[in-house]
Amino acid sequence: MIEIIQTGPFNTVQDLGRPGFRNIGVTTSGAMDPLALKVGNSLLGNETDAAVIEIQTYPFKLRFTKATAFVVTGADCGASIDGRPVQPWCALPVEAGQLLELGQPRVGTRAYICIAGGIDVAAVMGSRSTSLRGAFGGNEGRFLVAGDILQLGDISASLNLPATGIAVVDPAYALADVYPAPEDGALVVRAIPAGEHSLFGEDAERFWSQTWKISTQSDRTGYRLMGEPIKPTTPVEMRSHGVVSGVVQVPPSGEPIIQMSDANTAGGYPKIAGVIEADLWRLGQTRIGSRLRFVRVTHAQAAEVEKAVAGFIDDVRRTSRMVCGALQAMK
Repeated sequence: MIEIIQTGPFNTVQDLGRPGFRNIGVTTSGAMDPLALKVGNSLLGNETDAAVIEIQTYPFKLRFTKATAFVVTGADCGASIDGRPVQPWCALPVEAGQLLELGQPRVGTRAYICIAGGIDVAAVMGSRSTSLRGAFGGNEGRFLVAGDILQLGDISASLNLPATGIAVVDPAYALADVYPAPEDGALVVRAIPAGEHSLFGEDAERFWSQTWKISTQSDRTGYRLMGEPIKPTTPVEMRSHGVVSGVVQVPPSGEPIIQMSDANTAGGYPKIAGVIEADLWRLGQTRIGSRLRFVRVTHAQAAEVEKAVAGFIDDVRRTSRMVCGALQAMK
C-alpha cells in the first residue's frame, strides 16, 4: 500500500482511459501524457495500461508502506526518497516506510508515479482512470487528498532491480529524431486536416501559418488557443457530432480548442484539424501560456511516428526484462 501525505487539487489515478463508451456520453479520460505512463509501466514489468498517479499540482508526498519498486516519469520535478535525489525515468527499489517527495517541475507540467503492480482501484467500464467530470473511477471519482490509502496490485515475479535502478533516456531526447524541434520557441504540433477544413477558406491556411498561445482557459478537457481568430467563409450551423482527443474545433469566437484527455463526447463546432495521437503527450506536458504551431502531415506520416514510438516502448520493456533476468541468473 501507499499513503498520500501531501497533495494538491487535480492529482488523480489514471491509466490509458476507457474507450468505447462515448456513444453514451462517457469521456475516455486517461493520462494526459500516455507515453510517460507506458514507459514507466514497461520499466517495471507492469501491463502497459496499469494505473498510476498523475501529478499536476505540487508539492506531492507519499509514503510506501511495503517494499516495492517505482519510477517517476513525465515532468522533471526534483523527486527524492527520504531527502535523497531520485533520477527521473529510473525504476528503483524502495523499502517500507520510505517517503517520496516531488517538487515544482523543472521541465514539463505533469509527473507520473508508476509502482510495481499498478494502483489497485476498482475498474469502472474497464478502466481505473478517474473521471472528475463524472465523479467515478480512480479513487472514489475524485482527486487525491492527504490521508488516502491506495492498494497496489500483485506482481507475477520479483523484479530483481539493481540498487542503482534501471533508467532510460527521457523520450524527449531519445525520440529527438522523431519529434520536430521548437520553431522560435514554439512547440511544433503535427495535425491532419479535418472534416470542415475547407469551410475556412483562406483562414484555413492562417491556422497553419500563425503561432498560437495556450490560454488560461485550458484544462484536461481542452486547450483553448489565443491568436488571430479564424472563421468559416460563411456562417455554418452543424448538428452535434462525435469528437475525440486531438480534434481541433473552432467555436464562434474563432479561437481553436484542442480536445484533450477529458474531451467532450460530442459537439457542434466545425473541426479544422486533428492532432496526431503520437503528439498528444507533448501537449499534455506543455504549460499554460506556451506557444505552439501546427504542421500539416498525412495519415501515412502519422503512422510512421506511431511506429517509431511503439518501437521505443518495446525497447524499454526488453531492456528491463534483460537486466532483471541477468540479475536473477546471478543469484
